[in-house]
Parts: sequence; structure tokens; C-alpha cells
Amino acid sequence: MDPIHYNDMQFTVEKRGEGWDILYAKGGEAPAVAAAGLFPGAAEAEARTRALKVIRTVFPVGIRSVGPDVAHPTRVGDLRIVGPDVLHPNFIYWDKDSVTPEP
Repeated sequence: MDPIHYNDMQFTVEKRGEGWDILYAKGGEAPAVAAAGLFPGAAEAEARTRALKVIRTVFPVGIRSVGPDVAHPTRVGDLRIVGPDVLHPNFIYWDKDSVTPEP
């Protein structure tokens, strides 16, 4: 099966037993398993389509924005310093990604 290029990453979907594995290839390193044994009994075209949905979910396109934690400022004398709220980050998604178009 042709590799899936998504957000400057390369994935392959390979049949193993009854299911399909999604592998992530990084540079010249051996591929890492992103998911294993998915979509048992699915045909190659269906497995590729479903794998792309899994990849988009697991590796979303967007940025993480950490907003201020105004409820817990740090006091230094009469100054109130508001740090980031790292326990409740926001994730901003956008619609554009770099998926290789289907042939």
C-alpha cells in the first residue's frame, strides 16, 4: 500500500493477520507502531480510509495555546504575576492539513 503523508509525517498501513497496523516512519529510523490490529477483515481501500481518520485523530493539526491562570496569581510584594494555566490548555484546530491527495 502507498504511504500516507500527513502533516509532514509518513505513515504506512500494513496487513498483519486479520487486522491492519499503522506504522510511523521517521527519517531513516525503523518504523514505530502507531496502532496495531485495527479494522479486522477490512479490504485494503477501506483500511486506508479508516487509517487516515485514526491518524488525523491521534496526530491532530493545530497548536496548543496555554492561557493565563487568573485564579491563582503569584504575589511578589504588591505585584500579582499571572502564570500559564498548564493544567487546562486549549487546543486550536484548523481545517488545512497536508494529506497527500488520493490517486
